[in-house]
Amino acid sequence: MDNERGTVRSAQAGVSNAPPHRARPPRSRHPVGERSIPGPASPWILMYHSVAVEKEDPYRLTVSPERFAEQIAWLHRRGRRGVSVRELMRARALGRDDKLVGLTFDDGYADFARYAVPILQAYGFTATTYVVADLLGRANDWDTEGPRKKLLTVPEVIELASAGWEIGSHGLGHQALTGLPAEALAVQARESRRLLEEVVGGPVTGFCYPYGAVDLTASLAVRDAGYDYACAIAHSPLTGRFALPRCYVGDRDGAWRLRAKKGRHRLRDAVTELRRARGEQRP
Repeated sequence: MDNERGTVRSAQAGVSNAPPHRARPPRSRHPVGERSIPGPASPWILMYHSVAVEKEDPYRLTVSPERFAEQIAWLHRRGRRGVSVRELMRARALGRDDKLVGLTFDDGYADFARYAVPILQAYGFTATTYVVADLLGRANDWDTEGPRKKLLTVPEVIELASAGWEIGSHGLGHQALTGLPAEALAVQARESRRLLEEVVGGPVTGFCYPYGAVDLTASLAVRDAGYDYACAIAHSPLTGRFALPRCYVGDRDGAWRLRAKKGRHRLRDAVTELRRARGEQRP
């Protein structure tokens, strides 16, 4: 049905040379390996990247403003309200998330503020944008074959955070975390959070794995860095608070495709839970 992010591109190699913190931060109260998400299934979270007009889009990262407005209007007509993942998780803990859908924007493109925010505000929606902490104000150089897109600047991130939009971490250097040694993982999780908290002047509690690439070691590093949750893409044995699955949304997605993707999300939830139950029953 679509070309989900995380499979269309290979992750870029390289480890940040920023020094890790010596002090060990407090662990999250949520253990990895448990669902730790109240309710019978994982929340429905949509994954966007860029909202803009592009003539070429080989990675299918871009949704036009017109199509985006149609998608948001469809959610509104269906009685859904788009919210940040931070708000979604809080509501879910209280059993008040029935009509909510998480809206996420990976990479921190500058067009989020220009095109997406006004449309979301018109419907009273909120969202989360995950930014690469050490690349603010630069461009998406990791997308070697795609168009160059400007990233949010420090002043823009400050303004968004002050207006109530959730700013989450997308690591450092837009580097995939799977396979990295423990020290490099600690830098990615802790240092990116520290840098962003200095920018926004408050807590940064959400993380999003670059390329959606996550394994147990990466999820443990994110948990130990003190985040409250983390977003992945695909359903997997790690599905839970630190590997939340999301539905990719592209420019081809109209009403019927969004309905189908919601159904597919629920089906994958059921299969994941069935596999988990079978694994728990093994001696």
